[in-house]
Amino acid sequence: MVLVVEKNKENELTWRCGALQGILKEAHSLFAMFHGPIRTLLHKQPSAELARGHLRTFLTDYLSDFNVGKKLQFPTYRDSLKERGTVQMLTVSREVALDVQSLATVLGSCLGNVTCQSLVLFEDLLVSTTLPPDDTLNLYTYAVLRLTPRALYSNASSWSYLRKGTSVSAGQTSSSSNGTTAGERPLLREKLSKGKDGFVAADFTATEARCAVPSTPILWFQQADECMHLCIYQHKSLTILLLVPASSVINGEEGITHVKKAMLENASQKIVTVEQKLTRGWGGENAYHVSGYRYLLVDPERRVSRASPPGKVTTLAKDSLLALNMLRQEVDLEKSRYKRGDPCHDKDFEVCIRTKNNAWVIAKISQGRELYMALEKGGETLLYASTAVEKFSNRYCEGAFSTD
Repeated sequence: MVLVVEKNKENELTWRCGALQGILKEAHSLFAMFHGPIRTLLHKQPSAELARGHLRTFLTDYLSDFNVGKKLQFPTYRDSLKERGTVQMLTVSREVALDVQSLATVLGSCLGNVTCQSLVLFEDLLVSTTLPPDDTLNLYTYAVLRLTPRALYSNASSWSYLRKGTSVSAGQTSSSSNGTTAGERPLLREKLSKGKDGFVAADFTATEARCAVPSTPILWFQQADECMHLCIYQHKSLTILLLVPASSVINGEEGITHVKKAMLENASQKIVTVEQKLTRGWGGENAYHVSGYRYLLVDPERRVSRASPPGKVTTLAKDSLLALNMLRQEVDLEKSRYKRGDPCHDKDFEVCIRTKNNAWVIAKISQGRELYMALEKGGETLLYASTAVEKFSNRYCEGAFSTD
């Protein structure tokens, strides 16, 4: 897959190649989850008409999130404190964690002796998962794009702030050529709706390659190496994604109906309890705001990130964001060079830069974890910036970025 973006003097400094590459990686991973590996599609039909048809409609629907008029606006310097391709977790108390664990156990037993997998989200944050990290990331990404209450009931994407970015002309593509039907378009918003029973219904059509269940989507999980039916249940701000092994569903749609019924009978009270406790402890969209800091914390190995709320990031000056974006570009290049030379070890380093507007932008990598930060307290010294990072690390990162 190739992304071609027109380059000019005006937008060259606002880009970050890693962010644009993240779009390609995300689109490819989501496509494979719904349609299987492209190589498999080509083996089924060497003429590639099937693969082209699926790719054309899928990418058209995926890129619709970036549409502004007749152009596509991709992530740019405004998104330098956001990391695509990571999961954002909800921090919960021990008491709530035990309730969530109990719920996950019940969800796993909805098919009797066959273990089901599950993801539980509150708002747009992950609460629990029983899938491997890569599969968790792909399903979480899909949920945030289309399935959580914010995405389901809004015309705008829950990631709509990504639209402030690089503009690219959007070419016209047909959504009905090469045999691809509307039912095979999982990213089409108009196909998703919540029913009276709490389950989110999607007008999917099963592909010939996978199964004969007409209305419940089947996903392919690369890391688990298994195809699973996806059942989506929503209770207020809680979204539950129940995954049923396709090989274990004997009676098609009737079997899926049985699983849903068992889930409602056995898990309804636990779902209500978990949602109530999470709501009581929820601090709102600014729950992870740290006063005085604008930050991004990334753990690439676990595919997890935490960042300042988008509304707080918008308070930063343009010069600060541009400087931070350029710093991240340099860090990306440094990481790439180091991995080519020594792919088995991570390099630790720290960079602090004073911007035109007397702010500090900071990048620090320690034991594979990454911290990016912007501090706009004018007139302060390098010692102030270094001390601020130390305090943040000790209080919110368990000392992961401390110099001691």
